[in-house]
Amino acid sequence: MDLIANIPLIGGFLSTVLPFVIVLGIVVFVHEYGHYIVARWCGIRSEVFSIGFGPVIWSRRDRRGTLWQVAALPLGGYVKFLGDSDGSSRADAVTLDHMAPAERAQTFHGASVGRRMLTVLAGPVANFLLTIVVFAAIVMWQGVPTERPTIGEIQVQMAGDRPLLPGDVVLEVNGAPVEGFDTIYRTALDMAKPGPMHFRVERDGSRIDVEAPYAFPALIAGVSPLSPASKAGLRAGDLVLSVNGRPVTAFEDFRQQVMQSLDETLTLEVLRDGSTVTLTVTPTLQDAEDGDGGFEKRPMIGAAGAPLYLPATETPMPWTAVGYGALRMVDVITQSLNGLKHVITGEISADNLQGPLGIAQISGETAQQGFVNFVVLIGVISTAIGMLNLFPIPVLDGGHFMAFLIEAVRGRPPSPAAMQIAMSIGLGLILLLMVFATYNDIMRMMS
Repeated sequence: MDLIANIPLIGGFLSTVLPFVIVLGIVVFVHEYGHYIVARWCGIRSEVFSIGFGPVIWSRRDRRGTLWQVAALPLGGYVKFLGDSDGSSRADAVTLDHMAPAERAQTFHGASVGRRMLTVLAGPVANFLLTIVVFAAIVMWQGVPTERPTIGEIQVQMAGDRPLLPGDVVLEVNGAPVEGFDTIYRTALDMAKPGPMHFRVERDGSRIDVEAPYAFPALIAGVSPLSPASKAGLRAGDLVLSVNGRPVTAFEDFRQQVMQSLDETLTLEVLRDGSTVTLTVTPTLQDAEDGDGGFEKRPMIGAAGAPLYLPATETPMPWTAVGYGALRMVDVITQSLNGLKHVITGEISADNLQGPLGIAQISGETAQQGFVNFVVLIGVISTAIGMLNLFPIPVLDGGHFMAFLIEAVRGRPPSPAAMQIAMSIGLGLILLLMVFATYNDIMRMMS
């Protein structure tokens, strides 16, 4: 993406829009394909499969008669089934009335209520499956820690007479036996004062004692898109040496100095690729968990810490990776629902809601941070789209499912008038949310 960003005049625009189109295109295609393929299995004929809205850029009709197309406005997509009046799956009553029974059976509205329920659920389920595949693939790529606590990577080489080396098997840390790699991290965090750590390791068949730097220096693991840290130019892998001239010994020390700064601009001295870089960053008040299940405003810059020592890894079995992927998806859903709950109760400001412009900016910045981060974003957005579509709001898949569930229980569908009112209310709520989120995006860009 750096190459795109350097194109004169349009590079910055493309480096934001192109990643956004790629993310949304993949997520929307998978969602709509879920609807399409399950409908096909259920004997429902699809007339149009569209990615995007508006003027058609490309189209092709397959041997089943489905028109596959890409449209100019890449903000969604739809599958138009036989008998639908448009992409929202509203029935075309006139066309349906003139169909022969055999042809009507191939329409969405002529299918049994069970088949319609499966079809509308298939889109969100396809998004969740994409999320699991994405996170499982990342686990397969990055690996999982080996059973023996072995040093795999030292992210920044720091001074020391007898440092740890990749391949060292850690037996003890600060005199305590090491059962797993997380023991090293817990021991470091429990130290009363950051300082050298004492290790007993197995190296080349011998046991030796090593004194090595503290495991949690002010090393940056990642930077949140659109955050003060991102705007300041802070990057993953940077080691913060000082804040306003005061030396920093640990990431917790760095975090405390940021919290104490209020809205004061901070000057950071950073070690990057062996050279010292000076950056300035101004923290902003952001919603953060208070540790008691609530939230409070804290000065933050949007940077996360990283351990100095990373464990050696091994490639897991595919089913293990799928398990990791499923757990990660559940974690994203849980965090999203928890955040939404706190927005509704007023504990978190609704200003945190992102609209299309904000998501586009996040996509562009995430693409700049590397391929893995970009793929993670695809998984997160896919989870969000799947979860959002399950909400029981008319015009969303969850709303359609609820209407079909009512039909299954009562033996007849809700009245057309009731459905029209519900659809209008649902569409109004979605449009209001989009307008509000876009307003938030514009205000953030202006500020």
